[in-house]
Amino acid sequence: MGKQRVLSGIQPTGDYHLGNYLGAIRNWVEGQNEYENYLFVADLHAITVPHEPKQLASDTYTLVALYLACGLDLTHSTIFVQSHVSAHSELTWLLNCITPLNWLQDMIQFKEKAVKQGENVSVGLLDYPVLMTSDILLYQADKVPVGEDQKQHLELTRDIAARFNHLFAKDQPVLKLPDPLIRKEGARVMSLADGTRKMSKSDPSELSRINLLDTPEQIQYKIKRCKTDPIRGLTFDDPERPECNNLLTLYTLLSGKTKEEVAVECQDMGWGQFKPLLTETTINALKPIQEKYQAITDDKTYIESVLRDGREKAQAIANQTLSQVKAALGYLAPV
Repeated sequence: MGKQRVLSGIQPTGDYHLGNYLGAIRNWVEGQNEYENYLFVADLHAITVPHEPKQLASDTYTLVALYLACGLDLTHSTIFVQSHVSAHSELTWLLNCITPLNWLQDMIQFKEKAVKQGENVSVGLLDYPVLMTSDILLYQADKVPVGEDQKQHLELTRDIAARFNHLFAKDQPVLKLPDPLIRKEGARVMSLADGTRKMSKSDPSELSRINLLDTPEQIQYKIKRCKTDPIRGLTFDDPERPECNNLLTLYTLLSGKTKEEVAVECQDMGWGQFKPLLTETTINALKPIQEKYQAITDDKTYIESVLRDGREKAQAIANQTLSQVKAALGYLAPV
């Protein structure tokens, strides 16, 4: 038995923050020896909402450099750009034709974003989950790292795969049904401005998040200004103190200490003592990433070689799956 295959990606939009790192990228790095990893830049997903064309390519380079700077090892992980593998778009169309419309209309994230966009909501936003399904199924992924807010998308992926196999591949299933890979601790990093909301690139306030490339001065300012409460003594898991729980969790994850160690260390602290501690810990945790990022971005040919190799490896698997799907659907093979 070989390693199980893991598939995941992040959109190249905005600044990448601690939520992206602690909730996704660092988990990839820590588990990369255990799995065969296919990790991509989700640039097709990025245009399902209004985007800035002049930034898309540079943001893609930035994200690839951060993947590498955070510690992804190319001996265990294949890194590629979604739009460089045309099978993603082609399989999406094929799966569109067997996916009931009401399945997509019932997706929670579509409902939430559609309200914000009003009459300008795009078909792409509605169809986003089918593209995500194609991303996963093309690589016959065994597991997909997802947060709690993405579980519905993975359930839809499994439903679409099962529907396809039932309709067109009963005797020998073509598409593998993936399982979620969920890590509880740190899976949802919350906003610095509101401990009940997830840290997000789309939040208009820069003070709501710490970006991976923030300077020490920016980190210090944001932590100094982050929302807290007037209670002395810091504790985890108090529903009345979401910000306290979030900041203690950040400190736990960035310091490498256990939750129990942090609970004892911080139980008698006030915010005036804790915030400088969190600031120093955050700066020290991000410093090696930032230094490696700078070295990587200084060598553009290296990033290009990574993406070229990644595209070739990804295409080999994706095109094989696409051919199997088209054969099951009855398409005439090219001659």
